[in-house]
Amino acid sequence: MSDQSTSYLPISENQGHFRELVNDALKHAKSLGASDAAAEISESRGLSVSVRNKDIETVEQTRDRSLDLTVFAGNRRGSASTSDFSAQALRVTVEAAWHIARYTAADPAAGLPDADQLAGDYPDLQLHHPWDISAEDAARLAIKAERAAHDTSPLITNTDGASVDTYEGHFVLGNSRGFMGGYPYSRHSISVAPIAGRGANMQRDYWYTSARAAADLADPVAIGRYAAERTLSRMSARRIKTGRFPVLFEAPLAVGLLGALVQATSGGALYRKASFLLDSLGKPVLSDHLDVAEDPHVPGAMGSSPFDSEGVRTQPRDLVVAGVLNGYFLSTYTARKLGMQSTGNAGGSHNLRLVSRLTREQDDFRAMLRKMGTGLLVTELIGQGVNYVSGDYSRGAFGYWVENGEIRHAVQEVTIAGNLADMYRQIVAVGADTITRGSKTTGSILIEQMSIAGQ
Repeated sequence: MSDQSTSYLPISENQGHFRELVNDALKHAKSLGASDAAAEISESRGLSVSVRNKDIETVEQTRDRSLDLTVFAGNRRGSASTSDFSAQALRVTVEAAWHIARYTAADPAAGLPDADQLAGDYPDLQLHHPWDISAEDAARLAIKAERAAHDTSPLITNTDGASVDTYEGHFVLGNSRGFMGGYPYSRHSISVAPIAGRGANMQRDYWYTSARAAADLADPVAIGRYAAERTLSRMSARRIKTGRFPVLFEAPLAVGLLGALVQATSGGALYRKASFLLDSLGKPVLSDHLDVAEDPHVPGAMGSSPFDSEGVRTQPRDLVVAGVLNGYFLSTYTARKLGMQSTGNAGGSHNLRLVSRLTREQDDFRAMLRKMGTGLLVTELIGQGVNYVSGDYSRGAFGYWVENGEIRHAVQEVTIAGNLADMYRQIVAVGADTITRGSKTTGSILIEQMSIAGQ
């Protein structure tokens, strides 16, 4: 096995070195008698600077590296990892995984992806845009965002701080069936959380921007002002009467409904029969005007990847068409448990977009309020009250009471409840006010009616 300094080298140099290390690990596993093996070696570094009241609160610099190895003895599997990339450490790690594999129980679904599913040549998706910023400059940006929040109104009395984060890394993944691939990546963000009011009448909100390239981040002044405006709008919030009303999920929260769909149609939940959408392929799961598409190959997008965490190639697909579910989210293991094939989703979904065939260009946020008429606009959810087995949904909420399409006052201490299966079928409109959070994109989502527990 090759040996080389374990110091952090430029990514362009370490990509080649990482491929050598992965090859060495796979060869050693095979020499021990392993039927198959897979190895992933990764390295990352990051900077996080937070400020509060114009003073630096924390500066964190992180560097992580890891070799993760899985070895197979037929249908028996063993895994081990190390952060030491020396030749001796790699040998010990391979042998530890092999020892585990020989003594674990056999699992017919265990094993590497079939060779014909693995990615060969793959595109450069432009996922790496390093941000060469010092801690001092990051602090200045964070202070700029926080100051903008304070300058918005004298009612902004404090903040929970502002932060600037930058992160980059790279990896190489390989297995004994001929796959070898990897690429560098980055992500950066700016956030601020203002506080308004004093004593018992205090409110807090936040806003942030994130992107793979620093040039695509929103202006920190605009982030600070918008976060302050959101916080100010929460003042004098009160409860409302219990009843059943239309509910409009603000776009940043609406992506959570898309995330719940992913969870309910993921292989792990399905083969364990822990999903309210069991056996739903080819059946209506959303309103018939809704489509959901997955596109893993959008250049520079946060959810892009040419292959999944097993090396299976990714590809665009229409997940939901006219409300009908056309596919699940499957890894190799979960696909085999279900008697199906991997969908290239080991590690999660890739750039999902929910759209409505009824949405018009002019259906902005204000238009969505008018569509709702009278009901509850939800801007924050509290708690984890989602039962994916039954679909029952019950979450604490903060938002705004809307009458005749106009916001009347803020609302707090209420609970919204329903069943996801019903909620998905009762989506009556999706706004053109689209936002992307992570790997998911949608506009605000209007649900015909939900139960609201107030006073």
